[in-house]
Amino acid sequence: MPGKSWAEVRPSEPPGERPPVLRTLVATAGHVDHGKTRLIEALTGIDCDRWQEEKDRGITIDLGFAHLVRKDLQIGFVDVPGHERFVHNALAGLGGIGLVLLVVAADEGVQPQTREHSAICSLLGIDRAVVALTKIDLVDDDLRELGTLEVEEHLAETPWAGAPVIPVSAVTGEGLESLEAALLQTARQAAESVPSGGRPVRLPIDRSFHLKGLGAVVTGSLVWGRIAVQQELRLLPLDRAVRIRSLQVHGEDREEAFPGERTSAQISGVDLAELSRGQQLITPESLRPDRRLLARYRLLAEGDELRGWTEIRFHLYSQEVLGRARSLSPEGIAPGDLGLIEIRTRDPVVAVRGDRFVLRRPSPMTTLGGGEILDPAWRRLPTGVRKDFARRLAGDRTEALRAWVELAGEGGTTSDELAMRLGETRGALDDELAGLEQRGHFLSVRDKGSGTRWLAPAVVQRVRDRARRVLERYFDEHRLAEGLSKAEAARRILRGRGRNLAEAYFRWLEAEDVLELRGDRVSLPGRTPELTEEESSLARRIRDRYEAEGLTPGSPTEIAESLGAKPQIFEGVSGYLLERGDLLRLPGGLLLARSVFDRLARDLQESDWERFTVADFKDRFDLSRKWAIPLLEQLDSEGVTRRVGDGRMIR
Repeated sequence: MPGKSWAEVRPSEPPGERPPVLRTLVATAGHVDHGKTRLIEALTGIDCDRWQEEKDRGITIDLGFAHLVRKDLQIGFVDVPGHERFVHNALAGLGGIGLVLLVVAADEGVQPQTREHSAICSLLGIDRAVVALTKIDLVDDDLRELGTLEVEEHLAETPWAGAPVIPVSAVTGEGLESLEAALLQTARQAAESVPSGGRPVRLPIDRSFHLKGLGAVVTGSLVWGRIAVQQELRLLPLDRAVRIRSLQVHGEDREEAFPGERTSAQISGVDLAELSRGQQLITPESLRPDRRLLARYRLLAEGDELRGWTEIRFHLYSQEVLGRARSLSPEGIAPGDLGLIEIRTRDPVVAVRGDRFVLRRPSPMTTLGGGEILDPAWRRLPTGVRKDFARRLAGDRTEALRAWVELAGEGGTTSDELAMRLGETRGALDDELAGLEQRGHFLSVRDKGSGTRWLAPAVVQRVRDRARRVLERYFDEHRLAEGLSKAEAARRILRGRGRNLAEAYFRWLEAEDVLELRGDRVSLPGRTPELTEEESSLARRIRDRYEAEGLTPGSPTEIAESLGAKPQIFEGVSGYLLERGDLLRLPGGLLLARSVFDRLARDLQESDWERFTVADFKDRFDLSRKWAIPLLEQLDSEGVTRRVGDGRMIR
């Protein structure tokens, strides 16, 4: 077809009234100057080189974009740079890709960047590929056949063994029809395999710019969810609320954009200077940035052993941050092997379980390896349990959920917190968690502040064992105590946020016969304090003395000395009388016989007073301020009197 490009003969079909049903993104990969950009232009009629420098130098420096629509299928092309100096730009465009178009020039064959791009795409979990053997117009049939064999040998070392290899020329148009057919078939398979529903909006930003009269515009590959005009989203990790003012997909104005589409969004709520590549637009409260991650990692065969902390460049979707990584195994990870690593980034990253990432060396910038995020909010753990929890998080989804709930401790966790780690909506997770509860993996409890909280049975068992020890030790030391207040029991038995769930824990512990609830008191089941004969005698004498001394008894120390009682025994018996209600502790800590206070209340109620002052009260009952104020506060608290200004009114 000399004189006409394939795109002119087979133009992309015009958009219909409704967006295509199936959508996927295709990324180019391959060595510099093997014809990736020229090939995309031949297929789509779109020149992906946006910069004049790219046109002048004849190489792609940054990401370029094109699209192709055939019936119900829309393919978005992301053209990435092939030069080794621009691999970091290439990585920014490889998130959310459904398949790779690997480009190998027939006159040069498989080259270093061919291998590095293939390794990167493999690490990112891109499991579908179509190979274009380009520039066949420059070689004879023998070299064409040799090039095909070399590519097939290369593919045998990748996840794409057996992928179609299509000889093609962007100049003459030879092979373009076959290449398009192979791309459409593989792209359809990729689009049909994408799960729908249950995921929030997630748009990693790879470009931001200002359009006169419109304001800030961002572009990216929409990974999850749908974006609509006027929708409110969150910009992470900046944590800023933004609103979508308008949308475009492949230059077409839209009211809505769908997963698998290159999306351009005009946004308000943030200045252009605050926008940068690597940020993500997300559904509010659906994802959370962090600096610590646990991951399953494969070290490339040509890499160095990973053992202690190693400086790295961390690439995830369009984000690139500096950080450190180390193996969780003392033996480290040998080249070509798979292992668990901990990653700590200098800046927060937005990740979820299952995200694919690549690690590169900061200098010289070479690819080290990559893998899959297991926990996007990994925490420092004691050495004795770190390896076990890492192993569990490397297991299946159910085991990961169980590990996260157990790591949440006695305060438990919520569906929202778990959904953030998984990158899902809460509604998609609730039924699953309820099913796991029925199978005995979790316990649930309602919390007024945060709704349902999920707890691990192993954590509740630890609380059960601790409660037994705490209560037995307490009542050994306080033999005459009627019980322990709920507040004090929660403080002694529970840790951290678990105290917010004290009532639920107490119900469970009572059902397990670990404790007994008596009003606002906690005791051991069936326990009744019993006084010895000596203590019974002392109790009578203490009660009689407080009743005899009326409204102004001596201090406990003075009464104990006058009765010849040892301080520790006197304190225990006095506490027993307080819990039984024979003695009363006034505000401020003063002790009084309950019967004396009750007589005071009756005297006031039977008096002819309606209102009185503190001075009136002191004079009538011959009290000092030390006793008058606590007595009045107790009268107020029991509803005998009510404070009005500086005085009191008898109820």
